[in-house]
Amino acid sequence: MKANIATMPDASKQGGPGRSAGRSLLLWLIPALLIIAVDQTTKVWFDTNLMYGERWRLLPFFDFTLVYNAGAAFSFLADGEGWQRWFFTGIAVVASVVILRLMWKSPGERWFCAALTCILGGALGNAIDRLLYGHVVDFLLFYWHDWYFPAFNVADIAITVGAILLLLDEILRWRRERHGAAS
Repeated sequence: MKANIATMPDASKQGGPGRSAGRSLLLWLIPALLIIAVDQTTKVWFDTNLMYGERWRLLPFFDFTLVYNAGAAFSFLADGEGWQRWFFTGIAVVASVVILRLMWKSPGERWFCAALTCILGGALGNAIDRLLYGHVVDFLLFYWHDWYFPAFNVADIAITVGAILLLLDEILRWRRERHGAAS
């Protein structure tokens, strides 16, 4: 069966079905690339200027340090025999594809896309480390007396901010729906 071209909408006049989503996605990728650039630049700087395990004391609760994490958050699976490098890299790649698809489908959801942008930049920043070095470079260390929070980096900060923004977006969406249903 042949489509009647005269009755079909002109996609070029309407901008095409995915053109605005593609433009929005591109605009969200710029901050993700900035996160990756800052993350990689800081990691290279600390890896070049500190010896492994060295600490520069800045505040009574904060140091710069240089440590490597072959695992995931809080050194999860860090004592594996190398397989975790590819496992966590694969997770980052799959997550990135899912994130890009979600951003493509939801270009007008600002909080949601901002959250996903942060998570995307952070996930790819750490995936780059795993691919290049076999571990993630961490250099920010918070502690109090004998208590230490695991060292982390800019990518980890971006992922955390993204998770917080996702929660905030969900709370705001829930409130909008609740107030809309009450009207």
